[in-house]
Amino acid sequence: MKKKNKAPRRRSLWFEGMKRVMRLFIKETSFEYEDGRIEGPAIILCNHVGTAAPLAWELYGEVDFRFWGAFEMNSGLVNLYKYQSKVFYHEKKGWNIHLARLFCLIASPLTRLFYAGLNLISTYQDVRFKHTLTESVKTLEAGKSVIIFPEVSDNGYLDVLEGFHKGCVMLAGVCYKHGMDVPIYVSYFKKGEPKKLLVSKKISLCELFDDGKNRDQIAEYLCSECNRLGARLLFEDGGETPREQNEKAII
Repeated sequence: MKKKNKAPRRRSLWFEGMKRVMRLFIKETSFEYEDGRIEGPAIILCNHVGTAAPLAWELYGEVDFRFWGAFEMNSGLVNLYKYQSKVFYHEKKGWNIHLARLFCLIASPLTRLFYAGLNLISTYQDVRFKHTLTESVKTLEAGKSVIIFPEVSDNGYLDVLEGFHKGCVMLAGVCYKHGMDVPIYVSYFKKGEPKKLLVSKKISLCELFDDGKNRDQIAEYLCSECNRLGARLLFEDGGETPREQNEKAII
């Protein structure tokens, strides 16, 4: 595996200054690759782990990219507060709703400032998703990668992912249909110490679509690749597998 941690400057100067301060408090993530670093624009899939994986990519990632993010996080402060307190902290992270609301009175304005510098691609769960796909294709054509956190997180952020939403497959399908030579990389962020993020070998669009798999089957395959990376990271560190950790959490 090759390792390298030199993040490019990809945001505005004020935001890069904010990130320099954040790096003083957030420990570096070691990026590891199964087949060399990512070259050129790509679709990159990753588990979420709350804010941990996005911060790892933003502070220490090596590629120039834009994130997909829920449109509520990319809109006004009121919508962001409602989404962050109810959906993110309460439903996904399991916080008490009253504690989440109180915490977000402070956290949401800071989050709004941070998200203002990210230049997110907003995602939607209705017909507006077409805009997400159009903006993503434009981003890839401009030479930037698109990073997506597609895991199904109805039961929270688990070590063994329960599935992938099909939006990432839809984007890959649009690229395939238009003959774009854009690879897919699956990655897995391991929380705890030391922080690591393992990136898979590149997956060509032909590998996904030429044998007639449907969207559900492709999403299932990509999710299994993510879980494979997670098991590999934990096995190398001599820890429990993600599935064993999930079972303990349920008990």
